[in-house]
Amino acid sequence: MNQLNNGFTLFLSLLVEAMPFLLLGVLFSSLLLFFVDERKLVEKMPKNPLLGALVGSMIGLLFPVCECGNVPVARRFLIQGVPTPVAIGFLLAAPTINPVVIWATWTAFRDQPEIVVLRVVFSLTIATIIGYVFSFQKDLNPIVQPAIARYMKFNPPAQPQTKRRGKPYEAQQEETVPNLLQSGTYILGGKAGIPLRIDPNLALPTSVSTADKPLAAKLRLVVDNSIQELRELGGVMILGSAIAATIQVLAPRELVLSLGAGPITSIVVMLILAVIVSICSTVDSFFALSFASTFSSGSLLAFLVFGPMIDIKSVGLMLSIFKPKTIFYLFALAAQLTFVFTLFLNLHVF
Repeated sequence: MNQLNNGFTLFLSLLVEAMPFLLLGVLFSSLLLFFVDERKLVEKMPKNPLLGALVGSMIGLLFPVCECGNVPVARRFLIQGVPTPVAIGFLLAAPTINPVVIWATWTAFRDQPEIVVLRVVFSLTIATIIGYVFSFQKDLNPIVQPAIARYMKFNPPAQPQTKRRGKPYEAQQEETVPNLLQSGTYILGGKAGIPLRIDPNLALPTSVSTADKPLAAKLRLVVDNSIQELRELGGVMILGSAIAATIQVLAPRELVLSLGAGPITSIVVMLILAVIVSICSTVDSFFALSFASTFSSGSLLAFLVFGPMIDIKSVGLMLSIFKPKTIFYLFALAAQLTFVFTLFLNLHVF
């Protein structure tokens, strides 16, 4: 009974931490949709993939969202036709490269300023590298969910697929893939960038022009779209929070502490812990501070860098954009780069 109470408390704490930032990301996503001309946005993005990944990784300085709020924004970026390196860079770096998190990390580690600096440097570098790697994937249809690929701008058409059991591939996809863009969700498309509203009955976009509407009407559309996206992503986040709370209760803290002495095992443990605890990036530095007396600085950085990129909650939310194999690649690349950087620190610096 005591473990059940602890698990429920942890579950509620995760939700209380994450829900405001998810709402912030959803609201920004909707505002971006209705008040930003996606054609100008795409034109301003660097065409060079490496520079684009770097710029995308730094967008979080302007729009501070955590690992819950960055997913709807990244999804909107992809739908609007923003280059893949920019969207991937933002998705991975925004939870760390933003003023709120930098300030929180400084507050927790003001006696170790190198932790603050290296967290920013490592996060920016890893996100830029991964964004650049994904720039080689020109056709996004194999890596994103079909419901997203249908509405992406400037995406090459998918290759013709074979039929099976008398049905075309597209019809099979409609039967097996949930429609993430339900009624109330808008996309920019059509002529002159007019927003399109998805009709769930026809599964076809119908025009909803906001060009000549007053500000109050635009705000109502923003609220409508925000509610829909919050309903889609909030359910996934609740499930991820429940899983994270359950694992936290079942994993003995004493075992974690006993593994913190080795330069390699300490990093591995903190990488696993970062995935398990799924704590919001705005407060994870205080959680890491509680291990400062037992774990090396390199392992603490592994937790602070890798956790905001990939954890249980964010994986669930990313499934609304990417296919599972894509998330596996993101997970593997981020884990390997984080391990290499922090191991070098453990062996040669700290």
